[in-house]
Amino acid sequence: MSELQLKDLYDGFRDPKTIKALKKLIDKEAQKLNKDINIMEVCGGHTHTIMKYGLPQLLPSNINFVHGPGCPVCVMPKERIDHAYILSLQEDVILVTLGDMIKVPGSHGSLQDARSKGADVRFVYSPLDTIKIANENPEKKIIFFAIGFETTTPMTAALLEHVTKSGIKNILFHINHITVPEPMRALLDSSDCKIDAFIGPSHVSVITGSKIYEEFVVDYKKPVVVSGFEPVDVMQSILSIVKQFNENRCDLELQYSRAVSYDGNLRAQELNNKFFTKAEHFRWRGLGDIKDSAYKLRDEYSSIDAEIIYKDILPNEKIDDHKLCICGSIMRGVAKPNDCKVFGTACKPSSPLGSCMVSSEGACSAYYKYGNLL
Repeated sequence: MSELQLKDLYDGFRDPKTIKALKKLIDKEAQKLNKDINIMEVCGGHTHTIMKYGLPQLLPSNINFVHGPGCPVCVMPKERIDHAYILSLQEDVILVTLGDMIKVPGSHGSLQDARSKGADVRFVYSPLDTIKIANENPEKKIIFFAIGFETTTPMTAALLEHVTKSGIKNILFHINHITVPEPMRALLDSSDCKIDAFIGPSHVSVITGSKIYEEFVVDYKKPVVVSGFEPVDVMQSILSIVKQFNENRCDLELQYSRAVSYDGNLRAQELNNKFFTKAEHFRWRGLGDIKDSAYKLRDEYSSIDAEIIYKDILPNEKIDDHKLCICGSIMRGVAKPNDCKVFGTACKPSSPLGSCMVSSEGACSAYYKYGNLL
């Protein structure tokens, strides 16, 4: 497909006339609702689309967005950030990770601060770029600090596949991959839950398939529509959710059928299962300890597991966020960024107090960028 064809395709998903037509249909359906409904978009990418295109201003007052924990950098607890910071300062270590990690504050500072102290921290677009760094620095230990949901887990698995097959000896792994269904379940089980329906993640679902959301419509009676990232996608998904309420249905629907199937990418799932198993517990920033919500390396790969190799210097104690930061409440869907007393003042992208302002997928970042605060 040519660049012009791609542009035409994406322009169609951003077409103002289509968005306005969907708004009229949503308005008509919303008049039939007998209650206000809170729709959680789990993914931070959806949050940015919603804010960028002003979708809250288009919707009737009885439809409300609540923002979820689908930003992997945002939910990474301070103690895990501290692991990256400490590892980066070890002698003969190059720490490699994805770019969003650079400014996330831990209790000692960020990786940007570690760099200023002489740490060799490098940011890559693809985990496979780590191979080139390792080949160019054979005398160094290269630690790949892996983050992300099911979307990026197969890329780390692909790196592991290459490392184990080619016999590269100087790449180690610190695994921080997390999964979507478990925090969704934890949110619904919480006493302050305000969620009536979900907009399901896009990229995660390409890997996992839409099947991972079945439990939420069956067990929790919450509609789920897996949506694409464009504004037309999101508006179509909202329309589908409102229709479900009006028709007394609770279904799993797949709006993003152009990229997502029910079963997902079976090859990627197989590769993940080869290298990873579920960690019994993982502490999420703002959500607490959630069972089976993250991956760890299988025991047979312990010789390249940085968390095991450096266990004597890596802290395990829980570290709380800044007292003024309400990131946790925002990611639970019980508060919004502009409810925070320091949003846009003491907490800005240039001086973040919390992770939701740091990440390109964070809700605070979206509100700051598209709320005309730049």
